[in-house]
Amino acid sequence: MAVRLDEIRNAAQRVAASHGLDVVDVEFSGSSKDRTLRVYLEKNAAGRERLKAELAAGGDELPEALREGSLSIDQLSGTTHEDCAEFSRDFSVLLDVEDLVPGGEYTLEASSPGLDRKLSRREDFHRFQGSLVKVQTFEPIRNNRHWQGRLVALGTQSPETDPGSTEPSITIDLGAVKQNSKSRKTGVSTVEIALSNIEKAHLIPEI
Repeated sequence: MAVRLDEIRNAAQRVAASHGLDVVDVEFSGSSKDRTLRVYLEKNAAGRERLKAELAAGGDELPEALREGSLSIDQLSGTTHEDCAEFSRDFSVLLDVEDLVPGGEYTLEASSPGLDRKLSRREDFHRFQGSLVKVQTFEPIRNNRHWQGRLVALGTQSPETDPGSTEPSITIDLGAVKQNSKSRKTGVSTVEIALSNIEKAHLIPEI
């Protein structure tokens, strides 16, 4: 039986919200005898504000990279082992009650998304403007599907790119990182990518 990831994600978000968390991503993988459901979690907006207040007050228990300024609150998921354990306990009960993972045994894993976290929603790209990103597109742009640089803008495609378009897009400054030979051959310093053309996108850690 097929696993309905959209339903699982919605259920996971309901449980996460009750613990002051947000769901970053949900993955389901493995064979019928070795299946794993992974849920990546971070503190929600209110939780990040509390972390900011803690950092402003000294934040002795926060990571050194955060206190030194080489890591931002937004880059830090803020989740603890206790957060993940409590979420897993409550979410596993909901999964069983609503039979959201039919077909036998599976392993539930809950963790932080890591510093190279996935970007998938429009709000992710808005929140991480100014960060280094790696993007893979469905369709090539200037004969290239792999781009990396600094995310400098979230907006709509320009008339030069697609006349009359109001489709959401991102702009990446390619000068922020060393490019591969294929990217250099495009001869451009920035690239505009429609959100609908993004197959994969991740942060590039800057620590």
